[in-house]
Amino acid sequence: MERDRPIVLITGAGGRLGTAITQALGDEYRVVGLERKCGDLPDCLKVDITSDEAMARAFATLRERYGTRIASVIHLAAYFDFSGEPNPKYREVNVEGTRRLLRGLQDFQVEQFIYSSSMLVHAPTRPGFPLDEDSPLEPKWAYPQSKAESEEVVRTEHGDIPSVILRIAGVYSEEGGIPTLAHQVQRIFERQWMSHLFPGDRSHGQAAVHIDDVATAFRQTVAHRDRLPDESIFLIGEPETDSYASLQEMIGRSLHGQGWLTREIPKTVAAGGAWAQDKLEEIVPDAIDHGIKPFIRPYMVELADDHYELDIRRAREQLEWEPQHHLRDELPKMLESLKRDPVTWYQRNHLPVPPWLSDANELPEHAGPAVAEHETRSRTAHLQTLWAHFANASLGLWLMTSPFIFGLAQHWMEEVEPVAPGGRGLLWSHTWMTASDIITGLLIVIFALFSLSRDKGWARWVTAGLGLWLLFAPLLFWTPSAAAYVNDTLVGSLVILFAVAVPPAPGINVAAWLPRANIPPGWDYNPSGWGQRIPIIFLAFIGLIISRYLAAFQLGHIGGAWDPFFGEGTESIITSYVSEAWPVADAGLGATVYALEIVTGAIGDRRRWRTMPWLVLLFGFLIVPLGGTSLFFIIIQPVWLGTWCTLCLIAAAAMLIQIPYSFDEILATLQFLRERRRKGHSLLRVFFVGDASEGDGMDPSDDFERPAGKVVRNMLLGGVNVPWTLGLSILIGAGLMLTRLMFGTEGAAANSDHIVGALVISFSIMALSEVGRPLRFANVLLGAWAFIGAITLNGYAPFGSVAAAVAGLVLIGLSLPQGRIECRYADWNRWIR
Repeated sequence: MERDRPIVLITGAGGRLGTAITQALGDEYRVVGLERKCGDLPDCLKVDITSDEAMARAFATLRERYGTRIASVIHLAAYFDFSGEPNPKYREVNVEGTRRLLRGLQDFQVEQFIYSSSMLVHAPTRPGFPLDEDSPLEPKWAYPQSKAESEEVVRTEHGDIPSVILRIAGVYSEEGGIPTLAHQVQRIFERQWMSHLFPGDRSHGQAAVHIDDVATAFRQTVAHRDRLPDESIFLIGEPETDSYASLQEMIGRSLHGQGWLTREIPKTVAAGGAWAQDKLEEIVPDAIDHGIKPFIRPYMVELADDHYELDIRRAREQLEWEPQHHLRDELPKMLESLKRDPVTWYQRNHLPVPPWLSDANELPEHAGPAVAEHETRSRTAHLQTLWAHFANASLGLWLMTSPFIFGLAQHWMEEVEPVAPGGRGLLWSHTWMTASDIITGLLIVIFALFSLSRDKGWARWVTAGLGLWLLFAPLLFWTPSAAAYVNDTLVGSLVILFAVAVPPAPGINVAAWLPRANIPPGWDYNPSGWGQRIPIIFLAFIGLIISRYLAAFQLGHIGGAWDPFFGEGTESIITSYVSEAWPVADAGLGATVYALEIVTGAIGDRRRWRTMPWLVLLFGFLIVPLGGTSLFFIIIQPVWLGTWCTLCLIAAAAMLIQIPYSFDEILATLQFLRERRRKGHSLLRVFFVGDASEGDGMDPSDDFERPAGKVVRNMLLGGVNVPWTLGLSILIGAGLMLTRLMFGTEGAAANSDHIVGALVISFSIMALSEVGRPLRFANVLLGAWAFIGAITLNGYAPFGSVAAAVAGLVLIGLSLPQGRIECRYADWNRWIR
């Protein structure tokens, strides 16, 4: 009968440990809970342990319902946090709550009082010297200090009630449990750089105990209540303590199939870093990992390698208790639980779920399989592309030797007269270039070798940054060596490509990286396909070749610059006051921009509109705004400088034609960012690490597996077509630019026609893009400008003013028809009129 079973009163019975103890006691005892919130507990008294009145009412109800005889009282209820700071609740709940409980029990016939304490009340020891129950007490922070004070309360307040104190090790289960261990697992699972650092002796560790073994220990303590002394203390934990290093190794191998390198760092450095994280979070909320506050606090650093190893002979002998589990054996089960369902595992361990994991959980297969698939694909891709990092290391070695091969080192610390036109340059150019190539080459070797580790994605970005520096170094140092210029720019471009263009691209969100949709929702095609990018890259190569040729003249590598139509026009333009207003060769800057267009055009796969939004928008920035800058320089040539530069015109045309080919990918990326923002995702995070798409549009075909004619057509007409209205507008614009030659137009009239014509060509070419078709309406204003100018400006020959006026009116008419729109662009189609 239920009433005949001994009563066991448990404070905190609804908690994780209380539930396990209740199950361990089984049908032999009747468990009564003492809880703030009883929930679904069948026998439970609701009480606030910090209130005298509430406790008095609870004891009155206890006496009324269950009588005065209690076999055992198990006191689990306690306050705990990881702030490390003193908190009034430690005294209110842990200390005074224990005192209040014991005083209230004096009116009952209690056979035993069990207090759940912590091994942390002891002073730490060292490996090979286990603690026993008589070892010195030295609690080091607020929680164990409150436990030690509560133990003293038990000793002074238990009266005639026999008392037992169980000093328990860190409690774990297959789902986790120990906060420090859970965070250790989290850091390795997320491949955080901090997971490789430890402030102290890695051979130290802390004892642990499985929750089922703890529950058994309580059951044995209750069962042996008539055999134990009036005051007993037992250490409850596994006698073997795994070191921090061994746990790192096991966690790394289980989660990632490899050991986990861990380096010891000085505690002062670690404490300083933890303090800086705390202060940064106070000053700039959400600055660290998108609002996830750092777990490691400065006080934890000092305690990090405190060693706790337990001698449990007393528990073996008096309680007949022996742990049946060992952390080393149970850890793989814990990690399998994490891999199976990471989000639930995080939640059970009270860990903030990182945004990338939440995103992965939204995928059809959920986070566990998604992370596992990502891990497998990422490891395979990394192993298949190790050659790229070895290649970068080789390029670094080549760069280090280049100054000696090209003769720059022979002029170390010598003044070398600049050879650039107008005496521009640096006297110590060879010295600067020598130092730059040797130092940069050495750093490329170092960080390329770091990049061989899949965990060091940051090293790949550093390597790419060094490659970027090489694109600018010959210009900043005004190198008179053509070989050094070619060498630095070629090596720099290859280093960037090998560092971040080969998969797996570093830093991409797990949800974004998995092979899901590559066609944006509401679209007919993929704007990031190679067919869309190759025209841009091809045109960028044209601009690069021309700009490098012009830069060679500006740097003094060649004696003249060829111009087939305007005599010395090219040389006049690139040595003009406008050109020389730049501190470096402006043609060289143009060549660098074209090189970056090629590089950024080559990085990323067909999903980069959603996996690398930052790159797509950088690519667009290099093309669109800088294309406008090129147009500006073309416009000012005859107006400000009085001549033309044929090669500059060709390079500008190459830049301009790239623009319509770039619009669709930019639009898809902006739509994706807007959609993610509407779903509540962090815009900044999605911008830098990408995300999965709501759509499921998938084009599995290879970009080049179709017939050659279709491949070429897709490259030339993907998202771009040429309505006759825009084609004719381009011809009219060219005619307006040439009214000086065709009609003898002069002065303000000629300048006006030239500017209008250049702008008409620009907007008409940009409007060839279907998504950019609304830009054609700019020609309405330009046509009106041309018509008004033909009437009001001086400098027209009679027929020239008529031609300009007619051209203006025709442009207005040609701007009204929309032209053919063949594809769908989600909600953007309603703006294409």
